[in-house]
Amino acid sequence: MRAVVQRVKRARVTVEGQEVGAIGPGLLVFLGVARGDDERDVAYMADKVANLRIFADGEGKMNLSVRDTGGEVLAVSQFTLCGDCRKGRRPSFTEAAPPELARKLYEEFIASLKSYGVKVNTGRFQAEMLVSLENDGPVTMLLDSRRLF
Repeated sequence: MRAVVQRVKRARVTVEGQEVGAIGPGLLVFLGVARGDDERDVAYMADKVANLRIFADGEGKMNLSVRDTGGEVLAVSQFTLCGDCRKGRRPSFTEAAPPELARKLYEEFIASLKSYGVKVNTGRFQAEMLVSLENDGPVTMLLDSRRLF
């Protein structure tokens, strides 16, 4: 499971011109589910996102998590994070989980984040989405449940 986590002032997702999810200050999380991912990957990723200390404390140091700040999370499914661009010029998506598994684990990720007391909004699974954001910092982190980076 891979995630791109961006600290934002605000973010929103629209599908066919209709807003389906929006947050104020918090984290925009693009989540990719790979073949072989399971509940352990969900648990790792939800814990990491909920507790990642990338918000400034009173001294301006990254010492606070989204939970500490009362921020929100906008979780957007993005299978292209599992794309492999090492060969040729067209990405291969063979490592992306099939949609049924990806949807299940994406929904488990959302539920797990909520169990940490984090308010979560979402995009729409398998939809063409437009995502807009105001990146704060900018701060962008890459996470991988297999700890590849």
